[in-house]
Amino acid sequence: MLYRIIIPAVVLASSAFAADITKISFENAASEKTSLADFKGKAVLLVNVASKCGFTKQYEGLQKLYEEKKDGGLVILGFPCNDFGGQEPGTIEEIQTFCKSKYGVTFPIMAKIHVKGDEQHKLYEALTGPGGAFPGNVKWNFSKILIDKNGKPVARFGSATKPDSAELAKAITDALAG
Repeated sequence: MLYRIIIPAVVLASSAFAADITKISFENAASEKTSLADFKGKAVLLVNVASKCGFTKQYEGLQKLYEEKKDGGLVILGFPCNDFGGQEPGTIEEIQTFCKSKYGVTFPIMAKIHVKGDEQHKLYEALTGPGGAFPGNVKWNFSKILIDKNGKPVARFGSATKPDSAELAKAITDALAG
């Protein structure tokens, strides 16, 4: 017998989640410490990215989304991740060159991190761990987590949700409205 698993397009944050994720530091591509607090007043879309994935072409849609919404307060942060099938093996320099030359990416690409497993970054642990806003491991590259302009996680989308999807557009509009 064949079973089909249906994953909702959007998962809303648990209302019980109270952690302040804005204070969790991570590194940008220049190895400088930053945090979501540096993006106060902006909605932030976190995307775990990879250069050798079937979803890599989403960079194009993410860039278009960024260009359309950045003046309205949206920031997209790409977090290179090699956790899924070794699909992001490059150095941060190689990743940035690839993103800029192939897709014209201008949104920030952060330092490589782990989004699952024993070396999971604290930000993703706070978001997807047992007490997180969206409990459950990130399933694949190009998963998306939306943080509203007040620093609260509000929605999670799987890899199949395209940057131009109606569900993502509505969630971003709501996150920007506060």
